[in-house]
Order: sequence, then structure tokens, then C-alpha cells
Amino acid sequence: MKKRVVWIILAIVALILCTGGGVYLIFFHRWPTPEVDAISVEQSGPMEELAPAEFAPDDWPWWRGPTCDGIAAEQEVPVRWSPTENVIWQAEVPGRGHASPTVVGDRVFLATADEEAKVQSVLCYDRSSGKQLWKTDVHRGHFEKKVHKDASHAAPTVACDGTRVFAAFLNDRKIWLTALDLDGEQLWQTDTGPFNSWFGYGASPAVYRSLVIVAADHSGGGFLAAVHRKSGKIAWRAKRPEFDSYASPRIVHVAGRDQLLISGCEMLAGYSPDTGKMLWSAEGTAELTVGTAALHDDLVVASGGYRSHAETRTLCVRADGSGEIVWKSDAWIYSTSILSLEGHFYAVTDNGKLYCWEAETGKETWTAKLDGGFSASPTLAGGHIYLSSENGKTFVFKPNPEKYELVAENQLGDEMFASPTICGNRIYLRVAHYDEDRRREVLYCIGTP
Repeated sequence: MKKRVVWIILAIVALILCTGGGVYLIFFHRWPTPEVDAISVEQSGPMEELAPAEFAPDDWPWWRGPTCDGIAAEQEVPVRWSPTENVIWQAEVPGRGHASPTVVGDRVFLATADEEAKVQSVLCYDRSSGKQLWKTDVHRGHFEKKVHKDASHAAPTVACDGTRVFAAFLNDRKIWLTALDLDGEQLWQTDTGPFNSWFGYGASPAVYRSLVIVAADHSGGGFLAAVHRKSGKIAWRAKRPEFDSYASPRIVHVAGRDQLLISGCEMLAGYSPDTGKMLWSAEGTAELTVGTAALHDDLVVASGGYRSHAETRTLCVRADGSGEIVWKSDAWIYSTSILSLEGHFYAVTDNGKLYCWEAETGKETWTAKLDGGFSASPTLAGGHIYLSSENGKTFVFKPNPEKYELVAENQLGDEMFASPTICGNRIYLRVAHYDEDRRREVLYCIGTP
């Protein structure tokens, strides 16, 4: 028996040596992926210039809201709710996902996945009543064999330009971007590039002028890809380092030009959203990051969590092209995005440690400890910050740079990974309930009746 075991081990070692480590990849679900090619705007050729995305002040058209920073338009929304208080409507959500609701016009859009049937879909609800208007299946089969226990097969939030809905999914080891019209009919579907999954995929698409931009950082050779909103053709694709990371791209106008900001892969970087050319980078954060970069004037701050060989986890960089590191912190802000408001940054760690920093100096003005784990990002509305924990509790507190000032704690359901969407005097929450062994998701619309 012992000899047999020894021969099996020797055979495995020999096979690993002969295949250059391919067996190791199979055992640990690290399948080799083909190297992605860069595509320049010159190679793609000229494309039709499209009108800007159209949405109203009381819409929430994509991840982190209209201004991509988690700050809602000025409005009044409840600070307290319960299953029987301030619930305007609730709607069943088939499947499972971590994508946040997208609200444009009279509709609410949501990505979801049926893990048993292996179907990835986009849902549409009536904004006023919660009635499901349509469900479009985007992919069938070819799910990843393994995703992280805190991940899902429908994590990216969809984007809407007022005419089309854009959904990004990992399927068949590729990142697909699909465009639907407002009635759920598929307009086009584009394979943006291969993806070597470790935990799954979570980066939400960003709309910029005539383009939709996706990020796909992974150890097989990551990339940024810009796709034309109307045709689905790739306008440019830029290579990224060979690291796993999950941050969403954010596009801002800073230091006199438009920049695409993204953290992860042990750096914080700015790219030209028109061409994909890197404008600057600074070493820092971690290999794996999830949160979206925050901005104060020309200062960009981002953080990371795991596999860090850099000196620090939270990094503040001047986005003028110099790559100047203004300040650092050892805080690990892995899953959630940092909120920037009136000269201060507010952030929460995965295990509930809340920070407030001066934006210019990085001075820690206060910290607090909240109960629960956190994956959802903070949202500001009506003079309050809304922060939901993984166990379904939403903390509401004032953005006071001098102290933590709790206003309310609201328990709804048993689980919450999606970030709150707040617009039009309503709060939209994607919540999971556990009824004995059965898990079900519900989309809640919270407001004052």
C-alpha cells in the first residue's frame, strides 16, 4: 500500500514537471488562460460618437450612483424602517446576487443568477409598484466551478445609459458584456477577454461618452476594455498586471483631464478613458482590492486587503501625473468603497472598524467599532451615511468629522451584500431571508408612505 502511494506521488510530480505545472493549476482551480492582446484605438478605427447618457436627477444609473461616489442627490429619505415600517413595496428576486439595484426612469434593473440551473439574468421591476416587468436570461451554463463563499455569480451592478442596459458577467472563463434595450431584448454581446477566476468576478461596468468600460484583473493577465455602447465593438483594450483583483473602474475629471481610476494589483493608477493609456501609477494598496477609488480635489485614495507586498494598505495619491504619495495608512479597507465628503474620508473594514480621516493629511479624527461583517459600500443621502452589514443591519449615522454620531440601526432580513441605492426619496435594498434551510432574496423599496 505504501509503495502504491509513493508511486502515485512520483507520477504526479513527474506529470507536473512535464506539463510545466498544469496539474497544479487543475488541482487548485487555476486554469491557464490565453494572454490577452492589447487593442489600440487606431486598430479599432473610428466609431460613431453617441449622445451622453440620459438620466434624471432622481435616478441611480450605475454603480455608486450618478457621480460614481456613493453620494445621492439632495432629498429626504427615512432613517428608520422595519419589515412593517416605511416599506413602500417588496418584490421577490429569483436567484442570488450581490449586484446593487440600478434605477432609471420608471424602472429598476438588477442582475441575478440561478446557481442551480446555472442561468445568469437581468431583471426589470416597475419603480412605483415593484411588479416584475421582464427577466432576460443572458447566459446558460458554463458557471465557474468555485467562487468565494462571500461572492456570487451576479456581483457586478448593471449600468444604464437611458437607452440600453449593460450587464457584465463571468461565464465560460470569459468576461462578457451584454447590452439590452429597456424592454429586455438583447442588442449585442461581446467577449471582452479571458478571465482566470480565483474568487469569482465583481467589477461593475462604467459608462464614459460613447463607451462602456470593464475591468478584469486576474492572475492570467488582466485587462481594461472599452466597448462601444451602440455597436458592441471593442474600442480599446489595455493590459494590466497579472494579479487577482476585483475593483470597479471609476471615471472622473481631475487635474484638468478625464481619468479612469482603479486600484489593485499592488498599485493605484490613472488611465486615459479615451485610449486606455496609463497616465500615472503609484505603488501601494494590495494585490486584491474590491472597493472603488475615492476622490477629494486632486487627491485619490484607495485601499486593499489581501496578498500585499506593499508597505501600506491605504494610499492617498495626487492625481496630477506625478504619482506623489501624499499619505498612507495601515488600515485594511478591502471589500467596501471609501466615501469622500467635505474634506474627509469615511471608510469601514470588513470586520466593522469605522474610520474618519482628514483628506489632505490622512489624520485619523476618530474610529468606531460596528457589529457584523461588511461588504456593502456606504451611501450618503439626506445628510446621513447609510452602511449595511452582511447580517442585514443598516447603520445610519451623521458624517461628523469630530465623532461617530449614530442615528439609527435598522434590521431587515438576514443577509445583505449589495450596497444601498438611494434616489427619488426612496431606498432600494437587496436583502436575503433564511426560512429554515431555504434562502430567498427580496428587493425592498423603503420610503415615507
